[in-house]
Amino acid sequence: MDWQRLITNKRLGQEHRHGLRHDDRSEFKRDYDRLIFSAPFRRLQNKTQVFPLPGSVFVHNRLTHSLEVASVGMSLGSDVARQLCRRDPSLLEAGVGDIGQIVAAACLAHDMGNPPFGHSGEKAIQTFFTEGPGSTLRDSVSPEFWSDITHFEGNANAFRLLTHRFCGRRPGGFVMTYPTLASIVKYPYSSMLAGKKGKFGFFATEREVYERIADDLGLRRLSAPGEPLRCARHPLVYLVEAADDICYEIMDIEDAHKLRLLSYEETERLLLGFFAAEEQEHIRQRMVEEQLDDLNERVVYMRASAIGRLEGECVRAFVDNEGSILAGDFEGSLVEAVSPAVRYAYRRCAEVSRKRIYRSKPVLDVELSGYKIMATLMEQMVDAVLHPDRYYSRQLIGRVSSQYDIASPDLETRLMAVIDYISGMTDIYALDVYQKMMGMALPIV
Repeated sequence: MDWQRLITNKRLGQEHRHGLRHDDRSEFKRDYDRLIFSAPFRRLQNKTQVFPLPGSVFVHNRLTHSLEVASVGMSLGSDVARQLCRRDPSLLEAGVGDIGQIVAAACLAHDMGNPPFGHSGEKAIQTFFTEGPGSTLRDSVSPEFWSDITHFEGNANAFRLLTHRFCGRRPGGFVMTYPTLASIVKYPYSSMLAGKKGKFGFFATEREVYERIADDLGLRRLSAPGEPLRCARHPLVYLVEAADDICYEIMDIEDAHKLRLLSYEETERLLLGFFAAEEQEHIRQRMVEEQLDDLNERVVYMRASAIGRLEGECVRAFVDNEGSILAGDFEGSLVEAVSPAVRYAYRRCAEVSRKRIYRSKPVLDVELSGYKIMATLMEQMVDAVLHPDRYYSRQLIGRVSSQYDIASPDLETRLMAVIDYISGMTDIYALDVYQKMMGMALPIV
């Protein structure tokens, strides 16, 4: 793959205007601004990241997480661009200097397709069709569509959200640049290749769009003719993934300390574990010099240090492996390619997170409640589109936004409209609709 093709300002749906500029912003800054001001991005403020929002203690939601990932992504992309261009100045003409802005925009968008209640919401949609009432629909839809909905994935849904022409929307959806769109596709293959992990990058409805983008950018095609589409990642996916990995793991440690799931001593060991003994002592001494007596502020300082170390290591890993990344041969993630000591510290954080955070009672309570809410919404809404002439069905369908083609004569389109509608809800809105469906709440008249 070649940077000259990988970086282009061509926009989906406006290919005929390729190369035209309207103001002094770069086309990738326009992507960033467009996402920041969008309704789906704002809705992330009421979508669970890991912990339920406890009220008096602030922890991360999907919105704050995405903003932090974008910040780290900007640093990763800018530092990589600087080193690549220092090594080969001709890359400036190829647009490599814009890498930071592209990665930051993609980071903003990376979680926009996640349904309410995080991974619990994803599982509720999947299992409605594999284990629930939706299992009877298997013979009524195509194998590709069945594979998509039984592997429903937030990453693929983000690509659909940005590219699909919903009712009333202009061609190209959000009309984003090709590199930004390609940079959010972490799993560049169809659901037919999802495997045991159940991950994939685009629904069948957006396959042609992704294929057009991939071919234009020169992404290496890994599938043979006639096989389900599979491509090599756009190189910038590795930077988006690294920014997400860094923020997800390190920020969850900080939140766990705030919620007293981890003691200060445990948190200190985890965050300082990214440094050698003499560096740890230097960080402790700096905190004394800065008069950081508040334990939460000390955790913030150590968290920033850990993120800085991981960012630098991931930049080095990308630059050192640029050749294999461009060849489409690089395997794994950048955080797995860092130095052994830093990799061990990261894995230690991940291990503690699994045992002490992701299986904690507050998190499990959200998952259990969220799963039940999502399963009920799916059951009620799918039944409504299967029997649209019933009185109750008409009432439910009347709640759905006009941008979703829920009255289509095509069954797959109606089912996808239900998934679009429910996956786009916030946690609070999903709970509100659930309570009204169940007769547990009445609007104030």
